[in-house]
This record gives sequence, C-alpha cells and structure tokens, in this order.
Amino acid sequence: MGRMSFSCLVPASWHFSLSPVGFPRLLFPSLRQLLFLGLLAGLVALLYLLLVMGKGQYSWIREDKHFHRHSVRVTDMDATDTSNPNLNYGLVVDCGSSGSRVFVYCWPRHNGNPHDLLDIRQMRDQHRKPVVMKIKPGISELSATPEKASDYIYPLLSFAAQHIPKNKHQETPLYILCTAGMRVLPESQQEALLEDLRTDIPVHFNFLFSDSHVEVISGKQEGVYAWIGINFVLGRFDHNDDERGAVVEVQVPGSDQQEVLVRKRTAGVLDMGGVSTQIAYEVPKTEEVAKNLLAEFNLGCDAHRTEHVYRVYVSTFLGFGGNAARQRYEESVVSKTLLQNKLLDQHVGESEDTPLLDPCLPRGLKDEVGPVGQRLHLRGTGHFDGCRVLLQPFLNRTNETHSSLSGVYQPPIDYRNSQFYGFSEFYYCTEDVLRMGGRYNATKYARAARSYCATQWDTLKERFDRGLYASHADMHRLKYQCFKSAWMYEVLHSGFSFPVDYENLQTALLVYDKEVQWTLGAILYRTRFLPLRDIQQESLKGVHSHWRHSFSFVNNHYLFLACFLVVLLSILLYLLRLRRIHRRMTQRSGASTSTSTSSAQWLEEGMISPSVPVTL
Repeated sequence: MGRMSFSCLVPASWHFSLSPVGFPRLLFPSLRQLLFLGLLAGLVALLYLLLVMGKGQYSWIREDKHFHRHSVRVTDMDATDTSNPNLNYGLVVDCGSSGSRVFVYCWPRHNGNPHDLLDIRQMRDQHRKPVVMKIKPGISELSATPEKASDYIYPLLSFAAQHIPKNKHQETPLYILCTAGMRVLPESQQEALLEDLRTDIPVHFNFLFSDSHVEVISGKQEGVYAWIGINFVLGRFDHNDDERGAVVEVQVPGSDQQEVLVRKRTAGVLDMGGVSTQIAYEVPKTEEVAKNLLAEFNLGCDAHRTEHVYRVYVSTFLGFGGNAARQRYEESVVSKTLLQNKLLDQHVGESEDTPLLDPCLPRGLKDEVGPVGQRLHLRGTGHFDGCRVLLQPFLNRTNETHSSLSGVYQPPIDYRNSQFYGFSEFYYCTEDVLRMGGRYNATKYARAARSYCATQWDTLKERFDRGLYASHADMHRLKYQCFKSAWMYEVLHSGFSFPVDYENLQTALLVYDKEVQWTLGAILYRTRFLPLRDIQQESLKGVHSHWRHSFSFVNNHYLFLACFLVVLLSILLYLLRLRRIHRRMTQRSGASTSTSTSSAQWLEEGMISPSVPVTL
C-alpha cells in the first residue's frame, strides 16, 4: 500500500510521510459524517444567533425604551418646538367655581404600537413656562346672562390660538369641561350656558370642536381624570415585557373567563381640598357589591385589547375638606356652648376672661368664632390627642364592614401591595409647618403634631417671623395647623381605615417637578382613539422598517457568523479533497499488488513503492 507524503515549501524540515493504514479515520470521513458535521455546526451557529444576538438586540430595545421613559421627565421642561410638523395639539378648558383655565397640550405622532398610549405633555412657551391662562370669576356667575358665555371664554381660546401653529388649528381638539360651580346650577341654566358655547365658538375659531366637547362633568369623572393624569406621569400605564417595579394581578372587567393580567401596580390618589376630600384607586379584583361605585374604562385605542382596561373606585366627600371641617366644628362648638350656657346659666366663652378652651388650637392662641351676636371667645390648649377625640364624630362613621366617611362603602385595599399619593392638605399638613412632606410615617407625624400643638403661640409666631416654615405658609396655616393635622390624621386612619404602620403613602405637591391637573387625564382619555390613524399608517410600512432595523443589526453581529461559515466550508472542502486523494492512493495500491512479478522484483531488490508527494 502506498504512502502519503506531506511537505511545505519552507522550511525543508517540514516534510513527513504517513501510511494510509495508520492515518486517523477522522481525516477521511464518509459523506454522511460530513453532512452531520455541517448540520451540527449550522445548529450551533443558529443557537448562538438566537440566544446571544437576539437577547442583546431586545435588551437594547428595552433599555432604550426605559431610558426614553426617564428622559421624558427632563425633556418635558423644554420649550415646545412648534416648527415640528409631526407635533399634534389639544386644548382643555377647566371651568371651575372660582375661575376658568385653559391648558394647551401637545404630543408627537404615535409610534404605531397599539400597546402604547399617546405621549401627551403640557405645551411650554419659549421661556419654558406652561402655556396656561386663567380668568375670573367662574362661568357659573353668568347664569343670569348665558348669551355672554362665549364672550367670557373668548380670551382663553384666543390666547391658546396664538401659541398653536395656524395650520394645526383644524386638527386640534378643544374640550370645555365644567366642574363644581356649574353642578350647583339648575339644569336649564347649565344648558343655556353650554348652548351658547356650542353655537358661537365654531364661528370664531377653527378648532376641532363638536357639541359633545362641552359638558358639565361629575365629581366621579373629575376624580377618574385626576387618577389617570397622575398615573400617566408616573409611567404606570407603560406595560412592557420587562416590568420594572411592583406589579399586581388584575381581573379584567367584562371577561367571561375571568382573565387575569399581571401588570404594573397603579397608584391611588388622596386629595383633601378646602371643601371636599376625595379618594381614588384601582380595584384589581371583581367587587360586585361596589360595582355601581366603580368606573370601568379602556384607555387603549383598541376596544378588543384588555391591557389598558381599568376599574377605579372614586368617591368624593363634600364637607370633609380642611376648611369645611373646621367650619362644621366651630358651628358645633358654638351651638353646644350656647345651649349649655342657657341650661346651666353659665357664661363660658362670652368674654376673654372666661374663654372656651379648645384643644384644637395651639397653646395660648386666642380666637373668636360664631355669627354676629353669638360670638364665642376661644383659647387654645394645644392637645393633639384630645382634638382627635373631638373630631371623630364628624367623620360620620358607621359600624358596617368596609365603610368609610359617612358610611359610604369602600372596596378592600391590599395595604401590603399598594401605593398612594396624598395631595393638597395631605401635603400642606405635613410640609408647611412640620417640614416632613414626602414619605408618610404616622408615628413621626403624630409626634411632630403633638409638639407643635403644645408649643406656645408666641413661640410659633417668632419662628414664623424668622422664616423657619415653608415660604407659602401664612398666619392662617399657623392658627389652624393643629386642627388640620388632627383632621387629616383621623380622615386617613379612622375614615379611610389606613393602618398606622402603612408605609406607602407619599405626600406631594408636584409629580416629577410638575403640577398634575385632572385636565391631563381628561385629554388622555378623550383622545384615546387618535392613535388608530397613526397605527394604520405604520402598518403599511411596518415590514419595511423592521427589515431595515434588522439590516442595521446584521452589520454589527452577522459578520462574525459569515466568517465562521466561510471557514467551516473551507474545512469541509479540504476534507473532501483528502478523501479523494485517499481513494486514489487505495486504487493504485490495489493495482500494484495484482502485479506479483513486479512486486517480487521490488522486494528482492529491496525497493519500496514510490511515495506520492502531496504538497500543501
């Protein structure tokens, strides 16, 4: 049998010979083995592509989205680029009881993903100030002259029209939503005011405006809009594959199979104003008892998708605001004291020498309450816990299970997996004087409130003059801080039944340095179907854009795969060539053995068969 000789041009010592008998079988595989090796290498390469490259690609996309969500907090503060043709605009007029305000919002073209909501932001002028204008008094003051309603609203719309590009007016939706001041009017007077707006506004302005765009909204709607706006700014409606932060299981409303979704946990809202107190939070589980108290809505543009379906409990309690509660308390004190003086022939509170002692006022503070002719003189004793006891009857609690203020049903709250934000008095009571706004701690708050109430009034005034309190704190805040501290504590823990050790309440004035109005939630909800237009456009070019993105990704990662395949192909071709040479050598060796005479002569002469050189 012949031998195979391997040699290189240089150096000369790189020359050796191997016998085919002892040559390893791996260098001469069969065709089946070659195919198996090729398929194995291809599978390894494909696995590398899917697991390594694919993971890197999608993680990059997720990180980019996460970065975008956080960068919005910064870019929201920049001036709006009105020269951008892809920017859309919207107007919301808030017709309140004391005045009306117009808010101008803007948003870029929708990205075409039906899972995402519009990226609505408040428009800012060249000085980076929010485009907002307010006028007084409230529109309800025109109830006797409804024909002047359009003249009343004209300055607000003219102001907004100056900030929005004229070529965008026709596609800019306008919503005029009236709240508390209009609710107290008779329905006939409400309709007269609204009809004047519906008739005259389209004559003077070219905004996208219809009859349904002007209405009187209920307190429940206003609360839902506030809840939507706050959670939108917090990013709780961004449902991505990589859920960052706390999540919650939600039973989708209206689902026959009781479909359960796992999505980001939304934040509840507590808001205590001067007149009323409001609570709003998502109810993840189905509550049949409170179904009439819940607001169910879909924020998504596709009614068949359930990822943006929410069930929110909202309740507003008139008379439970900080100032209204103080007024109810004073009226009760006056009536009880006068009755007691009459029955017992006493003169408590009739002069400064015989004042009525009030534990809800700072120690040593003198005050007068009651109508003319029935004035009572008060002197504070500054007893925080005693004030709390006096205020508990004003909560109108009942013994029913899951009831809150005035016995209104309140769906259960999962205090272990929930988060709430407290606004207005919840923030002022903790921050203006006590300087502990932010994360709420009931124990520390109660300790600070006790200390404040027990401090002499002269000492508190001295601290105020030295500027030790918040810049917007005034004498009214100093006088009634003790009362409002106790009232807020009782509403939260006795009224809404929040446990004393609850740690997920954040008192705040701003969210990400922005004042969040309910108008943001209103325009987000009312424009929820606008993305359908952009989604239809994106679907036409979606395949092409996806291919283009993939091609850019190929340039960075598939080059290695291409090189790997070229090297693999070269190795396979080289092995095939060696296999052909091996077969040729085997055939020649068989032919030489059949010629016995030549072989015997070679053996006698001590000769060997000539070697076949293979040069690399």
